[in-house]
Amino acid sequence: MLQSYALGPDGQDGLVRALDRMGLPSGDARLPGRRFFRFDCDGTPVGYGGLEGAAPDLLLRSVVVFPEMRGRGYGRRMVAALEQQAAGARLHLLTTTAAVFFQRLGYVAADRAAAPPAIAATREFATLCPVTAQYMVKDLRPGN
Repeated sequence: MLQSYALGPDGQDGLVRALDRMGLPSGDARLPGRRFFRFDCDGTPVGYGGLEGAAPDLLLRSVVVFPEMRGRGYGRRMVAALEQQAAGARLHLLTTTAAVFFQRLGYVAADRAAAPPAIAATREFATLCPVTAQYMVKDLRPGN
């Protein structure tokens, strides 16, 4: 059974190490306005993921499944849990390696220039992710 645990400021060392190990941005992980979660299955760590910002537009952040746990559907279930946390919002993300994965989950490629100001102003969007990263959106608002 996949379980999520909200990370407080003292619990983010593992997140930062995992992001660094996977080559994902970690430079702003400890700043305010971010909610990160650790995911475990039956007491075994599976990965991390988070959300940044405020509705109606949230940035899906730092979704990482540990290499030894991949191929078991954990990534899909982790994203579903994060989407549940973001119910009623539009989720935005940037990826350099997982566009196909997110497309299978209903995320649609979008023009980076069309990102809402609140998303475009995030450090991940403005400076941490390369301009070559694929920008994707999924609308979780009722009726969409």
